Order: sequence, then C-alpha cells, then structure tokens
Amino acid sequence: MSIHRTRRARAAALLATAATVAATLAACGGSDDSDGGGGGGDAKSIDVWIEEDLPDRVAATQAIVDQFTKETGIEVKLTAVAEDQFNQILTSNAAAGDLPDVMGGIPLGQIRTLSSNELLDTDAVADVLDDLGTDTFSESALDLTADGDTALAVPSESWVQLLLYRKDLFDQAGLAAPQTYDDVLAAAKALDSGDVAGFVGANVAGDAFTEQTFEEIGLGNGCQLVDDSGDVTFDSDECVEAMDFYGQLQTDYSVTGAQDVDTTRASYFAGQAAMLIWSSFILDELAGLRNDALPTCAECADDPSYLAKNSGVVTSIQGPSGDEPATFGEITSWTIPAEASSDPAKKFVEYMMTDGYEPWIAIAPEGKIPVRSGPDAGSTEYADAWAGMDVGVDTKAPLSQFYGPEVIDALTSGTDSLSRWAIPQGQGDLLGAIQGEQPVANAVNEVANGTSAEDAVKEAADAIKSAADSL
Repeated sequence: MSIHRTRRARAAALLATAATVAATLAACGGSDDSDGGGGGGDAKSIDVWIEEDLPDRVAATQAIVDQFTKETGIEVKLTAVAEDQFNQILTSNAAAGDLPDVMGGIPLGQIRTLSSNELLDTDAVADVLDDLGTDTFSESALDLTADGDTALAVPSESWVQLLLYRKDLFDQAGLAAPQTYDDVLAAAKALDSGDVAGFVGANVAGDAFTEQTFEEIGLGNGCQLVDDSGDVTFDSDECVEAMDFYGQLQTDYSVTGAQDVDTTRASYFAGQAAMLIWSSFILDELAGLRNDALPTCAECADDPSYLAKNSGVVTSIQGPSGDEPATFGEITSWTIPAEASSDPAKKFVEYMMTDGYEPWIAIAPEGKIPVRSGPDAGSTEYADAWAGMDVGVDTKAPLSQFYGPEVIDALTSGTDSLSRWAIPQGQGDLLGAIQGEQPVANAVNEVANGTSAEDAVKEAADAIKSAADSL
C-alpha cells in the first residue's frame, strides 16, 4: 500500500545519514560503460531499477545482487527509485531511450502504464514464466499481471488488505468471525459501546487509503468500477448496496470525525475498536516490534504483543450480492523493458524468483507475501519459509511467534483470490486517471456525513465517467 510505504520511508530517512541516502539514491539510467540496455543477448552487465529507496532495503538487495554476479559473472548496476518519483523518471528515461534491463518492485498500475506505452518485452517475460512454471504461481497474480493472454510481468509478492478483529471480544460475545456483511454488522452492533467502537475504517475525502478501504468492501459485493466493455458501472445496485453498508458502519458504530491511516490504527492499538480495515503492513506494528508505532491498550503495557495474540484476520468480506469472496491487495513484480539485454535480464529475474527469492521476501515479510509458493507445482517451500521470517524494526521476530496458523494461512491463501477494480477489464489506466480527484473516497466521506448512498455513488460515477472520457 503506497501510503504505508511512504510513511515508513519518511521515518527511515530521518534515521539515515545524508551520506547513506545519497549513496543509495543513484542517478537513474544506463552508464556510459554499461553493455546493458542495448538489446543484446550476451551482455556482461545490466542495469536494474528497484522501486525501493529505504537504505536498509537497498543494502539488502545489493547483497542479493552481489551473489548473483558472483554466480553468473553478470555485473549489475542497481538503482533505487523512489515510488513518488518513478513515473517522472520513467518518462524522461523512456524519451531518451535509456531504460534499464530489469525493473523490480513495480505495482500493478505502473505495469499497466509500461504496457500501454509499449515499453515491455513481453516475449522475455513469457520465457521467464515458462522456465519457472506458471503452475508455481498464484493464478490471480498471473491474471492481474497479464493483458489477456499476454504476460506483462513476473509477479513476485503482495500485500493484502485485512479486516482485523478482536478475537477475545468476539469469543466473549459468542460472535462468528466477520466474513460477511451481516457478520460485520452484527458484531459492530454487539460490541459497540462507550469505550469500544464496533468498527473503525477510513472516511477522509480525497484520500487513497479511503478508496482502497472501500474497494475491499465493494469487490466482495460484486461492485465493479467498469464492466468488460469498459463502461463505468460504479452506479450499479451492487455499489450502492456496498456504500450503504459501509456508511452504516461509519455512522452507527464508529468513532466520530475524520478517520485516516493514522487515526484508525491508533484507535485499534488503544483497544478502542473491535474491528479495523488496514493492510498487512500493520502486522509487525501490532506485535509491538516498532517503537514508533507501539500498541497502547491497557493490556499492552505488560505485553506489547497482546493485540497481535488476540486479533484475527479476514482477507475478504462477502456481501449479499457478491458471487464469491474477493481480496483487495497489491502485487509487485519484476519485468523486462523493451530493448533490454534480454538473456542476462531473464537470468536475473529467474534468479530473483529462485535462489534470491527468499532473501528478497525477507527484506520486509509483512508487506512481501509470496505469490510463488514454491519452486515446483504443489510445493509450499517459499510460503513456509515466509511464515518463519523475522519482521519488525526495533525488535525482530517471526510472524508465527505472535499469530496462529489460521492467521498465517489466511495471509498466504489470500493471494489466491486477489482482485482489483478495472485491471481485469483492461481499464487499468482509469485507476490512474481518478487518483487526483478520488471520487470514490469523496463518496465515502459524503455518506459518512449523511448523504444517501445512492446520491453519493451517482455523483462518483459521473466523475469516473468524465475521467474515462478524457482517456
């Protein structure tokens, strides 16, 4: 989730020295003495961009790269690109004909941008997937990183959106896990009190986190941004029903006022909310492993991991009009640009998905859930290794120390049902077009402040149609 990654980047940057930051934020583009980026098949050096700029993560990636060079003899110039600078750098380097041979850590929207501008070597990507075996990947990850039958990228890892809930409070009240709209509403009503809100979720207008939160809700009810023909469908009955459901949670069972990525987490961490929608990036913080984001509930004073041990997770919430559960999340991938030195580029990507895969995932396991479960069909080697990897910043420990097997299984299996608006319908560009105005987030805010779901959804749909017409 970009909002979470950005906040962590700021915190880490404050702790890094200026010299370290300068060393890792290398200038983008091929060097004059590099054999990469020229389309040759026998180059002995390649340029690789990663959309990661935290110093510790860049250093960890460099260690993997160095091992690749040691084993293959192929030199790699690694360049860290900040997420909020990627599009600008991509545009300028593409215009100069100076793209790298490999890009990594690239989210779905940017993969679609690369594809729409014909900047990908899809034949090379297909070769890598064939060599690795498509039957070793999550099917939904392959679908989301393809345009029809054409693979655009090699999916590597994901984070997933979660509905976290207080298992201890649910058990005391005899409530079922909140897996459907009815479950969530029943639990919110039963647990809402003067001390504990039944639910907290984002409602700030113009905020991507609000849109992402509602997208999770909407997908589970069959609410789609567009249909297979590309027509905007946000004014459908399914979307109105989903918005009405979320609005009821906001107005009847939540805390008052603007709720964003920080306030919602703070309420849950203080023990003042029974349910919360957030991403898997919260898991190390919930376990008390980050000093800058510690749980503050009364029980947490004696046991900082109290909430982690007493929280359950649901990766998909099904509405009454939804055909099947759907999980919202982000997939980041490796891809090979057009005109790359394809043979060494393919070797590098294959390495990062085999020998380099576990070290790469281990850089930030809470936000890098593997979408390749093992090296062979049916293998769970990588998924099993992920569950035992250390997470955290100030304290390190594996997720499995705090979360039961049912939580670990929910996280790894959640990647099997990943879905997103617009991308499966070939309209990924529309997502980018509405990021500025954020009509969905605005609709959520209006409903939280008393506007009817039907009116708010219609207004949002009109704005989305205008954006679609401008493409």
